[in-house]
Amino acid sequence: MDKATVLVVDDTPENIDILVGILAQDYKVKVAIDGPRALALAAKTVPDLILLDVMMPGMNGYEVCKRLKQDPLTSHIPVIFVTALTDVADETQGFELGAVDYITKPVSAPVVKARVKTHLALYDQKRLLEQEVKARTKELEDTRFEIIRRLGRAAEYKDNETGLHVIRMSHYARLLAVESGLPDKYCELIYNAAPMHDIGKIGTPDAILKKPDKLNEQEWLEMQRHAEIGAEIIGEHNDPLLEMARRIALTHHEKWDGTGYPNGLSGEDIPIEGRIVAIADVFDALTSIRPYKQAWSVAETMDLFERESGKHFDPQLVVHFKQVIDEAIKIRDSYNETA
Repeated sequence: MDKATVLVVDDTPENIDILVGILAQDYKVKVAIDGPRALALAAKTVPDLILLDVMMPGMNGYEVCKRLKQDPLTSHIPVIFVTALTDVADETQGFELGAVDYITKPVSAPVVKARVKTHLALYDQKRLLEQEVKARTKELEDTRFEIIRRLGRAAEYKDNETGLHVIRMSHYARLLAVESGLPDKYCELIYNAAPMHDIGKIGTPDAILKKPDKLNEQEWLEMQRHAEIGAEIIGEHNDPLLEMARRIALTHHEKWDGTGYPNGLSGEDIPIEGRIVAIADVFDALTSIRPYKQAWSVAETMDLFERESGKHFDPQLVVHFKQVIDEAIKIRDSYNETA
């Protein structure tokens, strides 16, 4: 097992020598003779614990501790002040700045060893607990994402689609979001929310969904209701994933020129995730084989996007999608229903 790293900060070489002599057998010891060097070294090597002198010229130990705690990279490192100051006010100031302990000079080897060992053990326990919490949180998130995907697949099966449709179009949506320069977290959200886009079809009568002939006006109006039904099924939540899924369900049939449904939104009044999923959904629908149609070629599909740019689709997103079409084709081929 690798030894823990302890950073010793003191402007007096004799004090450094004493602490190094006490700790070197059990730990990797690094040293700094002033505050700026300590901050630079801590940011570069990120020690497991810092022994920090208070009374140093220029930048004192309190200022060093303050800056360590302000930097996300070093804020978690336990800091033990090593000082001749014994006033309660001095100790209070150190603890308020985030120090975990005080060792009084002149130092005692057993005290130094015991304090360092104790705080490293506590630090290890804290890190282990944080890792366990992160692992459990990820398990819960993965479960939530899987439930959403499976609900999306349920709607697709009802509509003569296959579960591969929601997988492909989710990948297309993320690909387009990334190309559009959206934040990484957003791109992952849209990937996990997109499968719910047609969940409202669960509430659409089978006679309409599976009708082989063209829908009459009343049937078409009923079909359009799936967008609002989907939003109602998902409901309103504080959870970012479910809230995005609701917006996608409600708006992915809106059109850039305002002729879509259910609310006739236009342009940037349509949420960006609705505009992205509109392209992802149509691309997959057209390039996939269905019982009632042959698959369109990618060239034919991209010609349609070009014609409908500024009408059905956000023109800038069409440009972005053209830039990643080769990657989209790879996704389509990876999840080919006829393979």
